[in-house]
Amino acid sequence: MGFADDHLIPLVDHGLGNSAYLVDLGDGRALAVDASRDLRTLNAAAEGRGLRVAYAADTHLHADFLSGALQLGHDHRATVLASAAGRRAFEHRGLAEGDEVDLGGLTLRALATPGHTDEHLSFLLLDGSRELGVFTGGSLIVNSAARTDLLGAERTEELARAQYRSLQRLATLREETAVWPTHGAGSFCSAPPGTERTTTIGAQKKANPLLSAPDEDAFVRRLVASLGSYPAYFDRLAEANRRGPAVLTAVPPLPALDAGQVGALLADGGHVVDVRPAADYAAGHIPGALSVPLRDQFATWLGWLLPDDAPLAFVTGENQDLSEIVWQAHKIGYERLAGRLVGGMSAWLAGGRRQVTTSFVAAEQAPTGPYLDVRQEAEYAAGHVTGALHIELGTLLAHADRVPDGAVVACGHGERAMTAASLLERSGRTHLTVLDGGPAEYAAAHAQHLTEGGSR
Repeated sequence: MGFADDHLIPLVDHGLGNSAYLVDLGDGRALAVDASRDLRTLNAAAEGRGLRVAYAADTHLHADFLSGALQLGHDHRATVLASAAGRRAFEHRGLAEGDEVDLGGLTLRALATPGHTDEHLSFLLLDGSRELGVFTGGSLIVNSAARTDLLGAERTEELARAQYRSLQRLATLREETAVWPTHGAGSFCSAPPGTERTTTIGAQKKANPLLSAPDEDAFVRRLVASLGSYPAYFDRLAEANRRGPAVLTAVPPLPALDAGQVGALLADGGHVVDVRPAADYAAGHIPGALSVPLRDQFATWLGWLLPDDAPLAFVTGENQDLSEIVWQAHKIGYERLAGRLVGGMSAWLAGGRRQVTTSFVAAEQAPTGPYLDVRQEAEYAAGHVTGALHIELGTLLAHADRVPDGAVVACGHGERAMTAASLLERSGRTHLTVLDGGPAEYAAAHAQHLTEGGSR
């Protein structure tokens, strides 16, 4: 077959910062690479082209989402392709270095590229001897390489050295060979900021600072220095993917709950997650509810801040997509979804139950008290309010005692700050103010105070 550009369909999950790929094989069949359990977009793309997914390939045991390969095997009769070294506990075709799969005109060749994980494979797509592109997963990514600390700090350097050798190996491919990574901008697997999600071998040899490292030791230092924090749920999903996620035979439900049921769930150790916009949560919410606004990053913060073994009830607003809650939760292994409060806060208040409010104001109305910045370390380093207390949102619960009552809680826009305030309120902090905006707005509105009383 002649491989055209439109035979490759990238499917970007902007919330997790990852890309899956659907390859039209030209005969009514398709190859899916690194598909997540949320297959809505992939299935729509396949259906739009009249394709059946015949092969579902995973480059590695993913830590940031549950794989959709097993589900594709069930739904499309797809053959699952994955590393034999991954010891997956379900039916699949195990591949090792140099193994090839005949896709019917095209060939998929496995390249062992450990580093991000021990059993990591890249998949080189060939048309005869022509290198069309390489699915690099968490090995070579745009202007970087994926993190090597997911198997523990004691193995970080060892895996970084393996990552060096893997990138050097990939750099020997032809310069025009396309690079199709899984991890991209927004991924906690260490992709740098940027808009490009695909590249070429030649472009990376020129632009990737890790490929320009003079030697292995310099590569390791650069890669390890770039590692920031990552969501807590990453520590459990690789094993879940090795065992294989449960196959879903229907769209998971989100049952209707009345106010009494939600109250009982809270009393029994469950959690209430308020997915409404930050301003709506601030205006009135159930005491003890966690604010996680429903947006692209919903799954990240749900998985970072709450356990996966406790029942969850949701407070929703008008016109919010309930299926989005369900699929974002299920793609990271959160399946104990008790349901949603029917009627929202009006139903809660109708029974005489109490609600609480949180101050949510623009920079001009914010007080000049202690300023808590809950952004990631890299964001904070790029610029912050003078004298700010910095605690990343993901670690806030462990350091709540450092936050004074009356603090101004801030992030870049307000969503994460509202999540932080809800955590702090659950820990007993009071009189908090959440900034509707970011550090630049606050600094401009309080320039005189910061100049007189603060120090960087």
